[in-house]
Amino acid sequence: MTTLTLPPLSLAARRTRVLGVVRRDFAALRRSPIRMFEILFWPTVELVLWGFVTLFLQAQKVPFVVSFLLGAVLLWQVLQKASNEISIAFLEDIWSRNLLNVQVSPLSSVEYLVGLVLFSLGKVAFAVAVMAALALGLYGFGVTSLGVGMVPFMGVLLVLGWSLGLVGIAAVLRFGENAQVIAWSLVFVVQPLAGIFYPVSVLPAPLQAVSWFLPASHVFEGMRTVMAGGALPWDRLAWAAALNVGYLAGTLGLFAWALRYARKHGKLSRFGD
Repeated sequence: MTTLTLPPLSLAARRTRVLGVVRRDFAALRRSPIRMFEILFWPTVELVLWGFVTLFLQAQKVPFVVSFLLGAVLLWQVLQKASNEISIAFLEDIWSRNLLNVQVSPLSSVEYLVGLVLFSLGKVAFAVAVMAALALGLYGFGVTSLGVGMVPFMGVLLVLGWSLGLVGIAAVLRFGENAQVIAWSLVFVVQPLAGIFYPVSVLPAPLQAVSWFLPASHVFEGMRTVMAGGALPWDRLAWAAALNVGYLAGTLGLFAWALRYARKHGKLSRFGD
C-alpha cells in the first residue's frame, strides 16, 4: 500500500483489487463462527432490551410512541456498526500481523479503504436486516414507517460512521496499538449529543450548539418528525450531508497524514509485536 493516489490501472483492475480485499475479509469471517455471532449478538440484545422498555412504557400509559425508540435503535446500530466495523477490519490486520504485508503489496491506500468500506457495508446491511425482521416479528414495528426518509437517514449515518472509523484508524497509526480504545469508543462520544433517544432540546444550550454540527442529530430529529406525521426535513438532511462531506474530507486527510507519519517513523513493522 504505497500512496493515496491510485496507480494508473484500468477500472477493471482497480475493481479486482478492491474486491480482493472484500473477499479476503469475507473468507476470514466465514471461517469464524464467533465473528458471525458478534455481528448479531449486541444489536439483537439492544433491540430486545429497548423493545421491552417500550412495552413497559405502553403498559404504564406513558405518552410515548413505541416506534420512536425502536426506530432510534435501528438507526443507532447503522451509525455504531459503520464506525466499528471499518475500525475492526483494520485492527484485525494488526492483530494478525498482516498490516505490513498489506502495506508492501501493490494495493493502494484508496483501494484498501474502499475494500474495508464495502465489507463493512455488507456487515451493516446484514445486521440491520436481521434487526428489522426481529422488530417486525416481536413488536410489529416495520422500517417502512420511516418512509422514503429511511434511505437518506441511513446514508448520512453510514458516512458519519465511516468518518469516525477513519479517525480511530488514524489514532492507531499515529499513537500505536494503545490507541485502540479510540477506535472502539469514539462513536459513543457522539451518542449523548446526537439526541438518539431524546430530543436535542433537552440538552443544555452549549451542547445544543455542538449538536447542530453533528450530522447524526439531524437524522434522529428528522426521524422523530417523520414518525410524528410531519414532512421529511430535507433542509436538515442537506445540512447533515454537507457536514458529512467536510468531515469525510478531513478524516481522509487525517488518515493520509497518520499513514505518512507511521511510515516515516517505522511504526508499521512494529504493529502486532
